[in-house]
Amino acid sequence: MPRLEMQGTDIPDAGPGEATKTLGALATPALLLDRDRLDRNLTGLSSRMAARGVVLRSHMKTAKSIDVARRAYRSEPGPITVSTLAEAEYFARHGFRDMTYAVGLAPHTAERAMRLRRAGIDLKVLLDSPEQATMLGAAGRATGVTPSAFIEIDCDGHRGGLTAEDSKLIVVAAALVEAGVRLAGILTHAGESYSLCAPDALVAAAENERAVAVAAATRLRAAGHECPVVSVGSTPTAHFTEDLTGVTEMRAGVYMFFDLVMLGVGVCTVNDIAISVLATVIGTKPEKGWILVDAGWMALSRDRGTAAQRVDQGYGLVCDVSGNVYSDLIVAQASQEHGILAIRSGSGEALPDLPIGTKIRILPNHACATASQHELYNVVSAGSDTIEARWPRMRGW
Repeated sequence: MPRLEMQGTDIPDAGPGEATKTLGALATPALLLDRDRLDRNLTGLSSRMAARGVVLRSHMKTAKSIDVARRAYRSEPGPITVSTLAEAEYFARHGFRDMTYAVGLAPHTAERAMRLRRAGIDLKVLLDSPEQATMLGAAGRATGVTPSAFIEIDCDGHRGGLTAEDSKLIVVAAALVEAGVRLAGILTHAGESYSLCAPDALVAAAENERAVAVAAATRLRAAGHECPVVSVGSTPTAHFTEDLTGVTEMRAGVYMFFDLVMLGVGVCTVNDIAISVLATVIGTKPEKGWILVDAGWMALSRDRGTAAQRVDQGYGLVCDVSGNVYSDLIVAQASQEHGILAIRSGSGEALPDLPIGTKIRILPNHACATASQHELYNVVSAGSDTIEARWPRMRGW
């Protein structure tokens, strides 16, 4: 049975009986996307990379939305990164042809990826072992296509991949040649940058990411292998890099929306965070210093990424319905469908008076995780309570 896809909808001017086109009448919890902040974030990093002569291969794992992708690439579909093959198939249906699947390869994903290549999609995959190279070559022969693969490089001990000095680097490259796979280049991700917060440390992380990637590419070229693409990327290093010599492309995803983790790292301000969850006050317990809302971890996610940072934001930072932050008011606790708002521990702020029925917004710890709890974005503009569009999100693997 073919899978049905929701289509993005720009909502015309409201008429009689169409009150759900405003935030005040929207059923909660609901995911909001500030179009102005999104556009500013997209333009900021795109301009930064263009000034450095580096291709920006935006990671769609955060947005998972063709409507957002079309704002990132206004004139025509551009190069993207995906984290699932369902994403690759979804964006292929919408005209995107140049993709990197930036997750280590397994037998079933190799076969599925090669079917996309057979359909004319320039999908490049990721591996770090001779076994995966052999497996990918077999999948390519079975489907009658020539695979293209990146060798994953570990630049900071955060995930998989080989170090630039690992003797297996040349072995894997040779295995690709033997298997009939084209070496696309090398790919690395400075995941440890998410645990930093000092500008000097972030600059150093970006330089380490660049230097390790270029060193790996240099070794491959010295051994006789072409290495056309040197791909690096994380949202923190993309914003703090000072030198991209030897790098051909940058990958980043959460920069589109930003979130409280990125705020804690120092990459953005509160006013850059483009998504929030609209919730409604459903109870109060003044004797406990609590306000109850109808957004629990099913709407916010269980991500507690700020717990290890200097400022713990609980399950999210609370704003009024217009997006103005309540000082030190956070979602301190969350169950499946309930959130408990409270003043941050150690603060001298008073609990605001929020009667039952009051609408509030909650800024997320992790934009990718929170957005994944919802099926669509309710798109708004700064200073307006009108829902201008509803943009669906794709889901699945």
